[in-house]
Amino acid sequence: MTVAIDVEDEAWNAIPGLEHLTRATVAAAFAVTGVEEAGFDASILFADDAAMAALNGKWRGKAHATNVLSFPAEDMPLPDGEARPLGDIILASGVVAREAAQQGKSLPDHTTHLIIHGLLHLLGYDHQDDGEAREMEGLETEILKGLGISDPYERQ
Repeated sequence: MTVAIDVEDEAWNAIPGLEHLTRATVAAAFAVTGVEEAGFDASILFADDAAMAALNGKWRGKAHATNVLSFPAEDMPLPDGEARPLGDIILASGVVAREAAQQGKSLPDHTTHLIIHGLLHLLGYDHQDDGEAREMEGLETEILKGLGISDPYERQ
């Protein structure tokens, strides 16, 4: 899988090795889901809250920043050997940092979780009802466990 990583907000420099963390997270997610990662392209944008608010407003009608957005690519015919675009994931620096602090998580761990969450959306998972939410959260927890990160849904 080819992952284009773009860091637009310098606040993301608070995570040393962000590119390595991102690539390791994507590989772990594909390994757990059983989806063959070869032949896919995706992009991950590490943005600021203003950029996220603009995207959230335009595409979801919500005039505030959220932690992560996923935009799955449309299914289309491709020439032989061409990688299939999976879609785009965008994360908002301020929202993610505030959530990590409020939830007592490290910024790298929370970012890892949100990359996984966004990628699962690109792979077709959702959380619109309780059953979908349990399935998606279970996968997130399993992927995170494999990366040495505790269950973000564990009730204290």
